[in-house]
Amino acid sequence: MPSAKVLEIKKARVAELTELLKESAAGVLVDYRGINVAEDTKLRKELREADINYFVEKNSLLCLAFRNVGLEKLEDVLEGPTAIALSKADQTAPARILGKFSESKKDIFNLKAGFIGTELYDQKGVNALSKIPSKDTLLSQLVYSMQGPIQKLAATLKALEEKRAAEEGAA
Repeated sequence: MPSAKVLEIKKARVAELTELLKESAAGVLVDYRGINVAEDTKLRKELREADINYFVEKNSLLCLAFRNVGLEKLEDVLEGPTAIALSKADQTAPARILGKFSESKKDIFNLKAGFIGTELYDQKGVNALSKIPSKDTLLSQLVYSMQGPIQKLAATLKALEEKRAAEEGAA
């Protein structure tokens, strides 16, 4: 039986994890076994630059924290080594970055599950999320797609103006 001191430390950690989960817009759980230190360092740097909190945690503590925030269905994937990536702002960034890394490290680095808000995603769902472009990319695609019709309208209006000017000049 663990000592009272150890139990207090674990309770405090569960409270911390609960707060992190409440503050997060999205999260992804991964099985990180099989990657070397250099790969892990590179991955952590990329996640840090995207403002994603990535860490390894005991499954038992994650399980308790998930229960505290209503994500208890994620308990099913808490087997083996587990790391979690949490994002406060970008809902697809954890899945996108970890999904890309997982593609290059098949069979040794696997996505387990994830969530956006209270919506849960299995491994296939997280893989699908990983294919969604970033918000900035989507906005630039939207602007680009809107430019075509606007340019055509401007060209048509200019052509009408030139035609009208030519007709007035001929008369």
